[in-house]
Amino acid sequence: MGRKKLPRFADNEKALNVVQPGKPLYESIKGKWSSDFFKNEKPIVLELGCGRGEYTVGLAKHFPHKNFIGIDIKGSRIWKGSQVAIQENLENVGFLRTYIQNIHEFFAPDEVSEIWITFPDPRPRESDERRRMTHPRFLQMYQQLIKPEGIIHLKTDNRPLFDYTLEVLKGLNTKDLEYTFDLYGSSLNEAHLGIKTTYEAKFTALGYDINYLKFRFKSSSETSS
Repeated sequence: MGRKKLPRFADNEKALNVVQPGKPLYESIKGKWSSDFFKNEKPIVLELGCGRGEYTVGLAKHFPHKNFIGIDIKGSRIWKGSQVAIQENLENVGFLRTYIQNIHEFFAPDEVSEIWITFPDPRPRESDERRRMTHPRFLQMYQQLIKPEGIIHLKTDNRPLFDYTLEVLKGLNTKDLEYTFDLYGSSLNEAHLGIKTTYEAKFTALGYDINYLKFRFKSSSETSS
């Protein structure tokens, strides 16, 4: 284990904005993020695979009327976002250490208002398709957790993953799909407020285009009509 990781893990143990194995809330937080963690009823927004939490923290600064939770399995990465939020007194920020495929164990149906998927591992091998974060099994899980009319966002530099996601969405009951293959050359960029993840900054510096999409799931009444 790297020398930096041990003190970071110790910080995470003490940090009130980190929920992870061994802490009391880890076993009981499902359905109680508003009452037991944030202690308010503001809408909850997730960043899946948050890494260092740049997007989680960046959005929280711009939208104090919402609560933001960054989710990642890497404690040494979560540490960065947690410490920035503490230093800047951001009380609408939290971090959850778990695998993305397990988030249904930590959030109740309709508990989430919005989901961001920022630069996920593209899992290019066909044998890894089920591990892609926009595979139908993941999208079905997101649909269970998100409120009606909730928005799901995807940002990626990986065009094959983006094309794959667009194809998957054709087979699902979705609506209000908007997308671009060049976010920074698109009017959709205005809503991103200049926030970039570490990877995004590297990719754009190298001249990569950033792909972006957002959509909603249709309600049961819309799918039956």
